[in-house]
Amino acid sequence: MNMFQNITLEFKEKYALVMIDRPEVRNALNADTLKEIEQAVDQCEQNPSVNVIVFKGTGDKSFAAGADIGQLKERKMLDALVPGMQGTYKKIENCSKATIAAINGFALGGGCELALACDIRVAAEHAKIGLPELNLGIVPGAGGTQRLARVVGKGIALDMILTGKIISGIEAERIGLVSEVVPVEKLDFVVEQKAEAIHSKGPVAVKLAKMVVHKGFDVDLDTALMIEKLAQTIAFGTEDKTEGTAAFLEKRKPQFTNQ
Repeated sequence: MNMFQNITLEFKEKYALVMIDRPEVRNALNADTLKEIEQAVDQCEQNPSVNVIVFKGTGDKSFAAGADIGQLKERKMLDALVPGMQGTYKKIENCSKATIAAINGFALGGGCELALACDIRVAAEHAKIGLPELNLGIVPGAGGTQRLARVVGKGIALDMILTGKIISGIEAERIGLVSEVVPVEKLDFVVEQKAEAIHSKGPVAVKLAKMVVHKGFDVDLDTALMIEKLAQTIAFGTEDKTEGTAAFLEKRKPQFTNQ
């Protein structure tokens, strides 16, 4: 039984699926939806059998069309200081599970920023991706100005943000915004393959690798390498490392702790 009103959370064999379920408004992200997404991420964090969280929108027209403009219109100046959508996406970026955005249609504004907060992005060819907030007289405020520049480079990010242009899934792959673009009928299959590949890895190593990439990206190289070395120190002390190396030498599949 689904305990949510605006999303669904399904625990599949090798990943958890968070589905934004507001197709009547192109899966727009209102405050209640963001709260439910946070609750779903918390449930996944507490479930040791979950190594991967996949985010997707209901239907094949929209991943998430952005913030609820009706609610946005009523917000006052100081409302922008509360964590809000930015806080939700920080929770996703910082969660210990690997995350995949399956972009199955429109990913605009807050929807694009949700995808940017995920570790991996896969798009359908017909996807439409962009940050058109300047059309509303505001700036992308849920990490868009920062994560997009870090993913595709400052010049391309400024072009997208200042012009508000919407790009296709094919163009998003060309500029590195998504790692793969596929026909919509193959999207679920490709995302499931990626989730299964991650699930087959040492779960502690997955958590550590994600943490090292994120925390090391914006610091100097020497500090980043030290973060990496400390993470490896932890990995060397795990049962997963013992099992993974033994399985390799014995030419068999490893049986990690939570698989």
